[in-house]
Amino acid sequence: MRRIVPRHFYSGPNPVKVARGLLGKIVRVKGKSGDCAARIVETEAYGGAQDRASHAWKGRTVRNESMFGRPGTAYIYLCYGIHRMMNVVTAPEGVAAAVLIRGVEPLEGVEKMARRRGVSASEFRLTAGPGALAQALGICMDWCGSDLVCGPISIEDDGVKVPKGKIETGRRVGVNYAGPAARFPWRFWIRGNRWVSRARA
Repeated sequence: MRRIVPRHFYSGPNPVKVARGLLGKIVRVKGKSGDCAARIVETEAYGGAQDRASHAWKGRTVRNESMFGRPGTAYIYLCYGIHRMMNVVTAPEGVAAAVLIRGVEPLEGVEKMARRRGVSASEFRLTAGPGALAQALGICMDWCGSDLVCGPISIEDDGVKVPKGKIETGRRVGVNYAGPAARFPWRFWIRGNRWVSRARA
């Protein structure tokens, strides 16, 4: 039985704990022609002022405003002005911390995802990588700041638990500019899952 992940799940001060806890949960995007849903298999945690890799490292801006919102808020941004990136805000309101969803395993609406991506429904490129999964699921910039507890995007728990022994840990991708923070082991993924991105930290 599936249930919406409650707000208190996101409200702790530690995005790393939430990043691990999101593995195995389901992202659902509601659509007029049917829902798309996928299981989270890869995440990255981002802190605030102490994390130079975070968008909030230098403080509050128009771009990162949603990152300071209530826990369970969607923070969606454009990477290189092209790729939409889906993040989950994971700290009390006014404190910037978030988890980037990096890879998901398709569950529902797979053919719709394949049409959006222009690739085979069985190919790992369908949803492996944060830009790919956002395009496949139809996540749009207008949903930045929306509520994941009662908005157009939700995260569900269907009781699947990922054993600790199957969770891999490593450095985040594409943050070499971040000094010591580039070495934080804040990327998590399910070992052996074919929908994990092929990116190298």
